[in-house]
Amino acid sequence: MNTMQMVASDGLTIAKRNVIKIKRVPDLIVFTILSPIMFVLLFAYVFGSAIDIPGMSYREFLIAGIFTQTVIFGSTWTGLGMVEDLQKGIIDRFRSLPMAPSAVLIGRTTSDVLINVVSLIVMSLTGLVVGWRINTSLGEAVAGYLLLLLFAYALSWVMAVIGMWIRTPEVFNNASFMVIFPLSFIANTFVDPSSMPPLLRTIAEWNPMSALTQAVRELFGNTNPMMPTPEVWPLQNPILASLLWTALMLIVFVPLAIHRYQKAVSR
Repeated sequence: MNTMQMVASDGLTIAKRNVIKIKRVPDLIVFTILSPIMFVLLFAYVFGSAIDIPGMSYREFLIAGIFTQTVIFGSTWTGLGMVEDLQKGIIDRFRSLPMAPSAVLIGRTTSDVLINVVSLIVMSLTGLVVGWRINTSLGEAVAGYLLLLLFAYALSWVMAVIGMWIRTPEVFNNASFMVIFPLSFIANTFVDPSSMPPLLRTIAEWNPMSALTQAVRELFGNTNPMMPTPEVWPLQNPILASLLWTALMLIVFVPLAIHRYQKAVSR
């Protein structure tokens, strides 16, 4: 077996191990299945009655933002898993096995994708119940889902690096929440940025989550010509901007994560 085949095989084995763990930890099942339902229902029925989007249903405007927020939070499982495995000594056990070192990271990030697939399925079904619809072709809809998963996969590598810098799961949870939560709201995920104060509007317009959300809205056909035309490049070209952000994260953080992992296991 050559090196690439070994890395792929070992990575899939680690991913399978992480997915099996979900069945044995009820908290993970609750987060994966119930949280997306809660977010859709909460925003659709509570905030939906108070927020007006000209020319379209707020629920159609909303769903792409919730998709983005959920897959972004789903990407944190890689960082949390790395922290827990390092803390519990599981990584030391992996070191004693004849496996490719990078397989641990590949398995972790791949299992995040599988978790996000489940979340997207649950959210899509819940969205259909509350009135959300896809108004484009099947190919464009599939492209929207793939873009969400690809972006979240790239972010998983960022979280892997952070996870190997932080020593405890509690600190990682707090740190990731403090970063991701504001970014998911200072964006076009739930409201139109044109209504924000100037500073927050600028942050929202250049926020990678805004580009991803806008791209998904376009691919799902959840946009409306009555809304103000975006004035910044990322929102004028959201699909390309999302792909560029994805590529940048992978180029920077994949080698950084592998280097950090090798350093962590060499102690």
